[in-house]
Amino acid sequence: MTQARTEQNRVLVLDTDQRRAAELSDTLRVLNYEPITAGVGESLDRLHDANDVAVMIGDMPAGQGVGRALRAAAEERRSLPVLRVAGGEIAAAIDEQLERHHTWELDAPVMSSQLEFLLERAERYRGRERRMRITGKSPSIRWVRRLIEKVADFDTSVLIVGESGTGKELVARTVHDLSNRSGGPFVPINCGAIPAELLESELFGHERGAFTGAVSARKGRFELAEGGTLFLDEIGDMSLAMQAKLLRVLQERCYERVGGTKTRQCDVRIVAATHRDLPKRVEAGEFREDLFYRLNVFPIEMPPLRRRISDLPALLDELLVRHRGSDKGKLRLHEDAIRALRRYSWPGNVRELSNLVERLAILHPSGQVGLEDLPEKYRKHVDTDRGRDTLRLDDGTGLTLRDRLQHIEKGIILAALKDADNVVARAARSLNLRRTTLVEKINKYGLNDQTAAG
Repeated sequence: MTQARTEQNRVLVLDTDQRRAAELSDTLRVLNYEPITAGVGESLDRLHDANDVAVMIGDMPAGQGVGRALRAAAEERRSLPVLRVAGGEIAAAIDEQLERHHTWELDAPVMSSQLEFLLERAERYRGRERRMRITGKSPSIRWVRRLIEKVADFDTSVLIVGESGTGKELVARTVHDLSNRSGGPFVPINCGAIPAELLESELFGHERGAFTGAVSARKGRFELAEGGTLFLDEIGDMSLAMQAKLLRVLQERCYERVGGTKTRQCDVRIVAATHRDLPKRVEAGEFREDLFYRLNVFPIEMPPLRRRISDLPALLDELLVRHRGSDKGKLRLHEDAIRALRRYSWPGNVRELSNLVERLAILHPSGQVGLEDLPEKYRKHVDTDRGRDTLRLDDGTGLTLRDRLQHIEKGIILAALKDADNVVARAARSLNLRRTTLVEKINKYGLNDQTAAG
C-alpha cells in the first residue's frame, strides 16, 4: 500500500479551513492523487519530488509562514501551478508570490470534474524547461493571461496582434504549453523573413527534383508540427498567392509537398501573429478577407510596454535573472535608473528592454546600475523633466514635487492599513480603492512588511 502511495502524483493542500481541506483531500484521493496537508511551511519545503503536480490554496491569511516558502518554491519549481479556490482569503504577501506561478482559479464549492481537468493540465507542466513567463500584474496583461487560459484547451485558431517586440511568440508558446497538444512539437516560422518563392517549400516541404537545388526530399513545417502547434509569425507579410494556398490547407486539412502528388493529411493547430493592421490590409486588397476570418477566430492583443509600464519592475526582475547567469543577486538597478526607465516610451517594447538589460549585465556584471550608467537616450528626458515639472521645495530637503506627493500617499496608505488592522481589503474600502490597486501601491512603496494580516 505504501509503495502505491509514493507512486501517486502529489498535490499540496493549503487551507486554514480544516473541514474544506479534508474534503479537498478526499476528492484528490478519489481522483488518484496523494494530498499533502500537514505542516504548512514544512510541506512547502518538501516540494522537490518528481511527483509534485500542483498546490491548492483556500483560505491562507498571513502569519502561516507561506510567503517565504512560496518564494523558494517559485524559484525552484516555477512550472508548478497553483489552484486557487475562488473567494478564499489570501494575504497580500502570499498573493504577490502567487504571481510567480501559473495560478488557476477553482470554483467554490469545488467540483471534482473541474479539479480533475485542471490537475490534468497541471501534469503537463512537470519537467518543463524554464522559459520567460508572461510577466506583470497590469489589467491588460492579466486579461491576456485570462484569454490564453480560456482558449488553450480548444483547437481554435488564434491570432495574436500587437507591435513588434511585445512578446507575441511568448503568447503562442504559452497557448501551446497549456493545450492538450503540449506533448507535441511547437514549430515557429517567420513568414516575413522568407522570400515568397521559398515559403511554400518551407511550409509544405518538397520532393527530390522539385526545383533546382532540391537534391533530396524535405519535410515542411506543417509536417514537422504534426500533432502540435504551428506558429505563423508575421502572417501579414505573406503574399496573396501564398495566402490562397494556406487557406486551402486550413479549410481542407490536407496538402501536397512541392513537386509531389501525394495528398497528406495534417493535424496541426494554427496560431498566427502580426504587427500589421490586417483589417486595413483587407480593405486595401493586400490580405484575403476569407483567410483573415479563418485566422481571427480568437484574437489576443499583446499590449505595448508603454501601456503596461507598471509591469516594468517585474519585467526587470525577470530579465535580470535571465541575463546575469550564475551571478544571482549581484546585478540590480538603482531606483533613479528604474524611475528613468518608467518615463521612457519604449518603441521597441519588451525586446528593447531585454536588449538593454543584456547590455547592462555585460557592462556591470556585479553591483548596482545607477542613472548615470544608462545609455543617454534613456536618461536625457529625465533632465528635461527636472527643468520642466520637478518643483523644488523651500524646506531644504531637495525633494521634487513628485517625491513629496508620493511620500504623502505612502503615509495615507500606512495610516489606512493601521486603522484596518493591516487587512488590505478593509483598508482598500476605506480609501475607496480596488483591492488590487492598493496591493500594487503597497508593492510600489515596499510596504509588504506592514501588511502581516492583509
